[in-house]
Amino acid sequence: PFPQVSGLAEQLEERLFHLYGLHNEQIQERLQELSEVMERVGQAEAELRQVCRTVQAAYRDLCL
Repeated sequence: PFPQVSGLAEQLEERLFHLYGLHNEQIQERLQELSEVMERVGQAEAELRQVCRTVQAAYRDLCL
């Protein structure tokens, strides 16, 4: 019976490593996607700040 237990343990270990590898790949992909989204958010924030500065300047010019 012990060789069977040992064989089953090895199979389980192989499956766990395989699943870990798949999950690790998925996590890496999600992190890459998140990084790209955060970069786009940063660009959008910079554009909005520029728009705000332009609007502030226009109001300043109108009020003077």
